[in-house]
Parts: sequence; structure tokens; C-alpha cells
Amino acid sequence: MASNSGGDGGVMVKRILAALFYGVASFLITVVNKVVLTSYKFPSFLVLGVGQMTCIVIILFLANLFQIVSLHRLDRSLPKKIWPLPIFYLGNLVTGLGGTQKLSLPMFTVLRRFSILMTMVAEYWILGTIVSRKVQFCVFLMIFGALIAGSSDLAFDLRGYTLILLNDVFTAASGVCTKQKLDAKELGELGLVFYNSLFMILPAAFLALYTGDFQLAYEYTGWTDFFFLFQFFLSCVMSFILMYAVILCTNYNSALTTTIIGVLKNLLVTYMGMVIGGDYIFSWVNFLGLNISVIGSLIYSYTTFSKKQPSEKSSNVNESSQVLHSTPVIQKKILK
Repeated sequence: MASNSGGDGGVMVKRILAALFYGVASFLITVVNKVVLTSYKFPSFLVLGVGQMTCIVIILFLANLFQIVSLHRLDRSLPKKIWPLPIFYLGNLVTGLGGTQKLSLPMFTVLRRFSILMTMVAEYWILGTIVSRKVQFCVFLMIFGALIAGSSDLAFDLRGYTLILLNDVFTAASGVCTKQKLDAKELGELGLVFYNSLFMILPAAFLALYTGDFQLAYEYTGWTDFFFLFQFFLSCVMSFILMYAVILCTNYNSALTTTIIGVLKNLLVTYMGMVIGGDYIFSWVNFLGLNISVIGSLIYSYTTFSKKQPSEKSSNVNESSQVLHSTPVIQKKILK
């Protein structure tokens, strides 16, 4: 009896630690990106994106080389399997970093919810998926709050709004396209991100060179600042750390738990973002809109979770095995 209770206690500790790890990683990557791009005024989100993709490729290549993970071999059929996902991945990464640089974190988080509306519309037109009226109401409540907040955003930046709305488009397109391309799912999450990054590093680098971003980054005077260098490096590796945290959290808990933690993280970013970065300008109308959108997201989460809850236990093992499909060695190490 004592050994069983001790084993259950050990599993519970691992579940809690995995959830905390994901929550911290998810929050930290948002904050670190904001600090690098806004507080330190690093001029090029394109160069930061290239750095993040480079780190992902190097880490996963070495992990595969030393048999820590198992990635799908590169062959001639692979580009066809995942295309056009690399384009959506690059667009999602670059516009997300650009939006982070140009907008305050509260507005960034609220405007990101347009991706839910876009995904809902795209799934209806392309996949024929119809969501319930409750979900539709929650989505429109989130959007209504975002519109109110945007109408009184004293720090309005047209380029920032354009970037984040493009980010929503890329997010929705990537999600719908992934559901359509069953062959891409065979690669697993790590394999898909690895090849997306591998295929898009050079196009992103050429884009940064063409726009003069590499020159701006070269002339940036903060390279001698140790704290900036540390946070720039942390930003580059956080993309991989976040992916690994999602895998751990989903394996020890469930996809549902991972999603709930993501919602709580967004709440934290919305309100703490008012002081992080120093670019949020308070107004009562804007604050009201933010809170309406937050309430909509909470109701949306509750509505979605209540539907999934009955089947959570039965689907938990399947969800974990799908997420870890491309990483059998990781799976063995996690379950020890």
C-alpha cells in the first residue's frame, strides 16, 4: 500500500511539475520576446525569427543525431507532404514577432483571438465543420471586446495591427491545412517544426537581407550588453523549450490541461502586459474592451472544455501517443 501511494504521489508531482513547466515556458517566451523587441528596442524581428529557426534546427538535428529523438528522414516526397505549411509557419512566426514588437501585450493577446474566428470560418468553408451557437456567441463576444479595445487604443499602430491580423490569418490557415494534410501529421509535432524551420531559414534570411534588417541588426549597439545577449539567446531557444514543455504537459496530463494552462497564461499576459514593455496606455474604454474579450475567452474555454470532459479519460492515452509520434525515445525517457 505504501509503495502504491508513493508511486501515485510521484506521478502527481511529475504532473504538477510538467504543468508548471509549460505554464512558465509559455509565459516566458511571450515576455522575453517583448523585452528584446520593445524594452531593448532590437530593430529586427526578422533576424530574431531567423535566430529562433536556427536554434530549432540545430537542437533537433543534434537530438536526432544522438538518438534522443527520432525524426522522419528527409526524402523527395517530404516537401510535397507538408507544403504549404512551411509558408504558413514562416508567416506565423514573423508576423507574431512583428506584432509583439509593435503592440502592447494586452492588445496583442486580445487581437490574437481573431484567429479563433478566422479558424471557425475557414473550417466551415473548407472542412464543413459547424460549431455550436454557444461557441459562436463566445467567439463574437471576444471579437466585440477586441473591437471596443481597439477603438480606444491610444497606442494604436497601423503596422502592428496589420501584422497581428496577418498572424491570425496564418494561424488559422496553418491549423486548417494541418487537418487536411494527413501525410504531414505522420511527421509528428517536432518533425513538422524541424522541417518547416529547415525549409524556411534561407527564405527568411534573404528577406531580412533584402529589407535591410540584417544591416539594422549589425548596427545595433546593444550587442555588448550581457543582459540583452542573454535574453536574445533565451528568446531563440524558447521556441524549442515551449514545444518540449507542451509534449511533457500533454503526456503527463492531457491536451485539455495544456489548453487550460494556455488560457490562464493569456489572462496573466493580458494584465501583467500593462506594465511589461512600457508601451500600454490606459483608457477606460480600452480596459473595458479588454475585459469583455477576456470574459468571452473564459466562457469559450468553459464551453469547449465541458464538451471534451466526458471523453477526456478515454482519449488521454491516444492524445499523448499522437503528440509524441515522432519522438519515441523522448516518450520512453518521460515515462520512466
